[in-house]
Amino acid sequence: MPKAIIICGTPGSGKTTHAKQLAADRKVTILDIDTVSERLVKTGLAASGHSPDDRDSEYFKRTYREPIYQALFDIARENLPYHDVVITGPFTREIQDPGWPARLASELSSPVEVHYVQCPPEIRRQRLADRGDARDRAKLEDWDRYIEYYGEEHPPVFEHVLVDGAGEG
Repeated sequence: MPKAIIICGTPGSGKTTHAKQLAADRKVTILDIDTVSERLVKTGLAASGHSPDDRDSEYFKRTYREPIYQALFDIARENLPYHDVVITGPFTREIQDPGWPARLASELSSPVEVHYVQCPPEIRRQRLADRGDARDRAKLEDWDRYIEYYGEEHPPVFEHVLVDGAGEG
């Protein structure tokens, strides 16, 4: 039975690199949160008078977070009858919920395997600076507040594959 492989971790940890390699090795669909949602989110933010590069405000999280994740899962559900699907995104709240994988497996009608990618904050900061993406600007401008938001990086509270992202970027 095909499964959903969730690749999660903080921005800059190496999620996308790990997900792309995994998808290439298995020759399966990859659903990256940025690819799936970026154009629509930028348009919606601009139309509502907000910065199209905002990804950190309470407004963004309240308005876009859940619909983005649901869109990822909707697309995954359509592909899972045929093959594994790799889904990548932070999933910061979800990984602290012991029941999330089981609920997601039920929602997707498919087994779920979670990979957590982590690496030291200084590597993540450098990666965000190197990629030069406008949506990372707020993180870099107030790095201490951003790091405080994520706190100590804690892996998921349920069974998962731990990936050392230091070599992933």
